[in-house]
Amino acid sequence: MSKIAIVTDSTAYLSESLRQEKNIKMVPLNVVFGDEAIQEEIDITASEFYNRMKTTEKLPTTSQPAIGLFVELFEQLKRDGYEAAICITLSSDISGTFQSAMSAAEMVEDFTVKGFDSKISCSPQGYFVLEAVKLANAGENLEEIIAHLEIMRDKVHAYFMVDDLNHLHRGGRLNAAQLFVGSLLKIKPVLHFIDGKIQPFEKVRTEKKALSRIYSLLDAGVAGESAAQITVIHSNRQSDAENIVEELKAKYPNAEVGISYFGPVIGSHLGEGSLGISWYVG
Repeated sequence: MSKIAIVTDSTAYLSESLRQEKNIKMVPLNVVFGDEAIQEEIDITASEFYNRMKTTEKLPTTSQPAIGLFVELFEQLKRDGYEAAICITLSSDISGTFQSAMSAAEMVEDFTVKGFDSKISCSPQGYFVLEAVKLANAGENLEEIIAHLEIMRDKVHAYFMVDDLNHLHRGGRLNAAQLFVGSLLKIKPVLHFIDGKIQPFEKVRTEKKALSRIYSLLDAGVAGESAAQITVIHSNRQSDAENIVEELKAKYPNAEVGISYFGPVIGSHLGEGSLGISWYVG
């Protein structure tokens, strides 16, 4: 057993089976319907969340994990014989999860926790987690692993599009005028992370053109590379995502192409029907 534990939060959306296989520890964020706080990946699945969204009038909110969950986990890891942990979270610019984890670390005596703010979320966050697992199992120390993850930053990319501008408007990311014009013109904004925040990349008309633009960005990102890790991410669009995966496998036969999803916490901000592609060239 590695003496360094790898911890992440639920927004990496790594499957339970993969977490068990790789011995990854996960702390869940919450999606909140009214007065009901629900732990994603534990008490509600992505499909259950999107089904519930169809019948709710008020947009759900989200909240970071209670600091006590991190304290309990770090204490348990210490009892289990781990000497230290690396905690990889979603961007600190969109959630207080990183700060909660670091505050919890200060409450646990004789146990070292190194935090890594991924500055992103979803499957790209998962790339960092899986790389940290590999390095820890190879015997790398805390500083070496963190240094490697920092170098990875410039090699991890993700672009995504939302299906319904009304959702961004309800979440406060579009004003009424932007919503009216965007809906009238059938705008499908292509988004990405810049300095840890979700920012618009381009405004494109129609989903077909938005996906084509993301494909072109992917092609430029992996061109000339012998291997890459590519992930198609979706909000309750499993069939469409699977079709895209098959296209990408045919186009990039040397790449590892997989599928992931925007779970409840991230999906509450993007809405159902969103699609994205992330990639990492090591």
